Amino acid sequence: MDALTLRPIARMESDFPEKFGIPRQSGLVEQLRGRVVFEEEFRDPNALRGLTGFSHLWLIWGFSKAGRDGWSPTVRPPRLGGNERLGVFATRSPFRPNPLGLSCVRLDRVEPETPRGPILHVLGADLMDGTPIYDIKPYLPYADARPGAAQGFAPPPEAALEVDVPPALLERVPPEHREPLREVLAWDPRPHYQKDPRRVYGMSFAGLEIQFTVEGEILTVTDIR
Repeated sequence: MDALTLRPIARMESDFPEKFGIPRQSGLVEQLRGRVVFEEEFRDPNALRGLTGFSHLWLIWGFSKAGRDGWSPTVRPPRLGGNERLGVFATRSPFRPNPLGLSCVRLDRVEPETPRGPILHVLGADLMDGTPIYDIKPYLPYADARPGAAQGFAPPPEAALEVDVPPALLERVPPEHREPLREVLAWDPRPHYQKDPRRVYGMSFAGLEIQFTVEGEILTVTDIR
């Protein structure tokens, strides 16, 4: 079986309607909530039997908004400022021969019976709203964790920015979204090559439009609509 036709088994529902602002890896913002909603064919609760015994899951999904004709053997990782080319298989770039992503998320709870079938509530996902999910597998700590593994050019990042949100603007954000928003902003949503302190950035999150500027290590929210 040299060629394989994939079909989505589920879709992600998240607070990110577009790519800008999504954490660059899963688990960086653990409070981010998402829902895995199964396609009609796969809404059989029996397919989830035993799943609640696991705390984390692997999601195999598709870069549905990263379309490109053909592929390139090298890419420019944003982590390196977009100035250096590395082999595509040494990166997590969405521009791959097969545009598949892999994310580890925490399973918060399973909602077994809804009008849309069973729904998985997950935390820490780095997926855009509507992203197709092709498979789900349980995370096994004894097999999947390798604490001493080499990290190449991508050592663990740290939240880089101090976030200043005026109280009057913060009141416009539903309470359950306030801390996740702060964490998303602290990880600096800007492309690595954009450092203009005069530029006003816009990010969609949880039905809101967040505008902000960054000067030095301070991110200041200027408007929330």
